[in-house]
Amino acid sequence: MKKIYNTSMIYLIFALIGGVFFREFTKLNNFVGKTTLGVVHTHLFVLGMFFFLMVALFCVQNRSLLQNKTFQRFYILYNISLPLMVIMMLIRGITQVLKLSLSNGISAMIAGFAGITHILIAIALIMFFVSLKQVFSENK
Repeated sequence: MKKIYNTSMIYLIFALIGGVFFREFTKLNNFVGKTTLGVVHTHLFVLGMFFFLMVALFCVQNRSLLQNKTFQRFYILYNISLPLMVIMMLIRGITQVLKLSLSNGISAMIAGFAGITHILIAIALIMFFVSLKQVFSENK
């Protein structure tokens, strides 16, 4: 359970850094408008800190989730996918703020990688719900 709590804390730290980066980077570059950087902070808070905090609270009541093989696979996949998704959001947001002209190929590559990370997170979340169902079935 400590590992889940620490994961939540790490995402909290990165969410705060993401928020400060967004504010300061856009201010430094005199950028006004919408950018993908604006949602990095929220994604890290909700999908990272808040999600794992809720899992930690669940594990206080039922520690068997942590030993579930599907949950362990979910944990690895999710913690690879979410940071990669945030990196792609940072890349997209930085190019928007700097008003960089990207070729169609580079822009499509960024969108493609972001799409893949979203798919991987969806798969990880399905694995999470499967592991919850397994744990609930074992504890009838």
